[in-house]
Amino acid sequence: MKKYIVSLLWIVLVPCVSPAQSTTDSIDSRTVFSELTGIKKKTDKFNLFLNMHGGFNAKFQDGFQEGAFEMKQLRIEAKGDVNDWLSYRYRQRLNRGNAGNGNIDNLPTSIDIAGIGVKLNPRFSLFLGKQCTVYGGIEFDLNPIEIYEYADMIEYMSNFMTGVNVAFSPIENQQIQFQILDSRNGSLEETYGESEFLEAPKLPLVYTLNWNGNFHNIYKTRWSASVMNEVKGKRMYYYALGNELTLDKFGAYFDWMYSREGIDRKGIMTSIVGTEEGHNVFDAEYMSFVLHGNYRFLPKWNVFVKGMYETASISKATELIEKGKYRTSWGYLGGIEFYPMDENLHFFVTYVGRSYRFTDKAKTLGSENYQTSRVSVGLIWQLPVF
Repeated sequence: MKKYIVSLLWIVLVPCVSPAQSTTDSIDSRTVFSELTGIKKKTDKFNLFLNMHGGFNAKFQDGFQEGAFEMKQLRIEAKGDVNDWLSYRYRQRLNRGNAGNGNIDNLPTSIDIAGIGVKLNPRFSLFLGKQCTVYGGIEFDLNPIEIYEYADMIEYMSNFMTGVNVAFSPIENQQIQFQILDSRNGSLEETYGESEFLEAPKLPLVYTLNWNGNFHNIYKTRWSASVMNEVKGKRMYYYALGNELTLDKFGAYFDWMYSREGIDRKGIMTSIVGTEEGHNVFDAEYMSFVLHGNYRFLPKWNVFVKGMYETASISKATELIEKGKYRTSWGYLGGIEFYPMDENLHFFVTYVGRSYRFTDKAKTLGSENYQTSRVSVGLIWQLPVF
């Protein structure tokens, strides 16, 4: 494995980093349009960005598996302030299909965000349209291009749905949000499996209460509680507590997430124990812990480490399925980032390891322990186009 890693670093880092260093600070805080035309932008009514995360990945499982270039994230984003009370935002993934027929909101899942913001007064505001759920957790709220590996809790979650969000700021640096969204994108059958025993609820919605706190820009919180109508008679309860600490060059965040699902929404437990009468299993339970720390040891250099611990369980026994924990997973990441400009363009070298351990209950159903790893070299940039 060491041989592959050394070769990977030599092939990819050497040609990439040198050109970036030669253009350091050349287009800081300026758009591509202003650079090409020499026209200084004077309005905030239209801003266009290209969100990129790509590079070369070497993947390992029981030895070297594959090495290939991959564009992990590619999103186009337009947003702006029409006036002092009306704004808009649109973001779409360019590397995902655009089929939206049959989706509950008639929008393709490639569209993350499509809506307008309305500022009612200095304390109250609304966002109407497709949007990101306001689930808690610091990592959940970050731009997806910044994430090298999500916890399974987030990776298997539906994060962008259509509805309305109300935000209230009672005092400076404190915000309460209440959000009502569709509880799914696709049809009932696509989400939970086909079965005559499942009946769609009349109000397939998810309700979320969120608190965002900021204490002197040192300690920040992002906490939430959600309840979702999944199918008739079955609900999902989701709780997330995100906590962030910033001290000069050092930063850290800790996220705790817990999901109790009347019918398995993420599909992880269903993949272990199998379906029940054609649909996902009932009474799945998931819990996740994520700890991330970084140190900006030089103005243009940053190192980080991250650990993840997650469990997957059944909360109620049936005639065929035992109650209890079926899977435990660990994630361990580390890397170094180089920022050649004042903007967020950065080159990276990262290692991602995942380990999955199954209990005896899961092993009797055919599951086996395994682990994977990945070494990646690439770049991340929210390119300001206009």
